[in-house]
Amino acid sequence: MKAIELTAPSLTALRTTTLPDPVAGPGEVLVRLRAAALNYLDVAVATGGFPAPAFPMVPVADGAGEVAALGAGVTGLALGDRVVPHFMPHWLGGAITPRHVAAMRGLTLPGSLAEYVALPATSLVALPAHLDFVQGAALPIAATTAWNAMRAAAVRPGSVVLLLGTGGVSIFALQFAKASGATVILASSSEEKLERARRLGADHLINYRATPAWDEKVRELTAGHGADLVVEAVGAATIARSLQAAAMGGTVFTVGFVGGTSAPVDLLPVIVKALRVVGNNTGSVADLAEAARAIAAHRIVPVIDRVFGLGDTREAYAHLAAGGQHFGKLAIAH
Repeated sequence: MKAIELTAPSLTALRTTTLPDPVAGPGEVLVRLRAAALNYLDVAVATGGFPAPAFPMVPVADGAGEVAALGAGVTGLALGDRVVPHFMPHWLGGAITPRHVAAMRGLTLPGSLAEYVALPATSLVALPAHLDFVQGAALPIAATTAWNAMRAAAVRPGSVVLLLGTGGVSIFALQFAKASGATVILASSSEEKLERARRLGADHLINYRATPAWDEKVRELTAGHGADLVVEAVGAATIARSLQAAAMGGTVFTVGFVGGTSAPVDLLPVIVKALRVVGNNTGSVADLAEAARAIAAHRIVPVIDRVFGLGDTREAYAHLAAGGQHFGKLAIAH
């Protein structure tokens, strides 16, 4: 089968290769992959920011495809079924454990830049009928993370949700929050992106370059209340203001590290406002299935900013690594 391999922690170390076709073992399904979607995790692996155990490897955690063969003992699936594989195939539900983190597609297991992959049947989720493969490939990490953010803060009509940036998690969170009846405040440095967010339903927009004290603006927009949920998708560069922008009893859901991982934190807002600071490593297969059901019920369509061909994989990586250029997700079609 054709595949893309990453041979070293470098954006120039992506190469086209031919590998043996995988075979579905007992309890496994052979999936013919039709699309992949990039996350910052993939760029971090390809630049040495997130250590990979060995090279060469087939990269990219997220993908979507169709069932090509069934291993012994597999029930409930049929040839041709459209499916989304979870990127941690052994994390079926419940709290995350070291065993779950030890098996990650695109890192310790073959990822989505190959024609075929063999996976446990239990790690597959049905692709919502109204989505194509490229849109489905966007779901595993970004949609699951955004869905778990909604659940962590019990977002409902009347909730205020603050989103930082316009990457995949933030845009999925915008769509889920509006489907839940929440008020959404979104901050970006791009007026064009802010306008796109407005068209998706964002209620209040903040250009954080024009308004550096955006946490104060959030409190102003909410009559002093603050945000019940802050989806902290940046990291060290923004965490202090995110804590200030959160409401009493609010949740700061930390998912990003593009703005750094180390920062001094003033604990006073956490203590005085009784904040919940929640870390997140995406979610389980059960969480992905819940997110997919919500997407199907609300007819949510993932926002795909640009689709690259498999031969343009290096360009796709470079585009994401450059930062701040995309709105929603970047995808690679097989």
